[in-house]
Amino acid sequence: MSFEILVPSLPESVSDATLVLWHKQAGDWVNAGDNLADLETDKVVLEVPAPVSGVLTEISQAAGETVTGGQLLAKLDEQKVAPAKPVTTTEAPLSPSVRKLVAENEIDPNTISGSGKHGRILKTDILEYLSDTEVNPEIVSQTAPETSHAPLSATAVASLRPEQRVPMTRLRAKVAERLLQAQQNAAMLTTFNEVNLKSVIDLRNQYKDRFEAKHNVKLGFMSFFVKASIEALKRFPAINASIDGNDIIYHGYYDIGIAVTTPRGLIVPILRDADQLDFAGIEKGIHDFGSKARNGSISVEDLSGGTFTITNGGIFGSMLSTPILNPPQCAILGMHAIKDRPIVENGEIVIRPIMYLALSYDHRLVDGKEAVQFLGIIKESLESPAHLLLNI
Repeated sequence: MSFEILVPSLPESVSDATLVLWHKQAGDWVNAGDNLADLETDKVVLEVPAPVSGVLTEISQAAGETVTGGQLLAKLDEQKVAPAKPVTTTEAPLSPSVRKLVAENEIDPNTISGSGKHGRILKTDILEYLSDTEVNPEIVSQTAPETSHAPLSATAVASLRPEQRVPMTRLRAKVAERLLQAQQNAAMLTTFNEVNLKSVIDLRNQYKDRFEAKHNVKLGFMSFFVKASIEALKRFPAINASIDGNDIIYHGYYDIGIAVTTPRGLIVPILRDADQLDFAGIEKGIHDFGSKARNGSISVEDLSGGTFTITNGGIFGSMLSTPILNPPQCAILGMHAIKDRPIVENGEIVIRPIMYLALSYDHRLVDGKEAVQFLGIIKESLESPAHLLLNI
């Protein structure tokens, strides 16, 4: 029985998608549930699973094509038992760019070992071969005596100073568009403060083993910052609001975005009603987002909405930064690396674990006084965290 593999239904706000990559090729055996291809939208990467086991007989859309919901991607013949030998193409075709390099440099492709799937020769294989030929002329004399004294082409010379031009992914393009929009459409300012995290670190070290044993998730730092941010947002509702034209929308809920970096770009999944979550619920939510980001299963719903965002550049070693707003939100909190620093306590110099905090805000809605006081509340909450219950 033949099955048509269609583009899955796209979210209401997404009109089309880009076919990024085929994980299977025509002739391949696939198992039910195998990911056949990746589709990238403006917000998220979607997988196309095989509905049944069988042989992929036809691919209708090439990688790089723009597709819409319900469009035919491929055809699959259902088979109950896998063939003794997987049905594969007997010859790995060359891509247009590889054929061009082969023709320009008069190369016999049979002399090159391809590093692609099924031995497919990639452009990088050709460039590496040409680079080796430049260094070791004997390769030329062994493979093509009649052209051994011919100078390398401009393409071969250029391979020693390689450049690669690739189209921007839709996700990266959308991130770029939103960041530019934030800078152009908001009166963005940033205020800074520092926080002594000794009490948080001591509390975490004291309870982290019991916390993990009870809740089956590790106790991180982000949950403390989410709780402290919610405390501050409750006192300064404008920082949890957004601007819509000439109106201000005050949100009576706290949907906190947690910025996550993926190989395809920055995404901001949302912890819904974070004020209703205890520390374990926050940590489990963050852990689930991390797992989804790694395996590419983040949904559009996971990324939609949000009233306030927290980003942690400290995990990459950032000491100080000015985070950019995530429209239409009017504020974003930036965390940074924790470093031991000398500070004065009770007239004495002591060493404490210090983090610099940054709050970027839209000055059209948030006054500087509110922004400074907001960071002050976060600082106070983190330096005296006993009231931020761990539910242990």
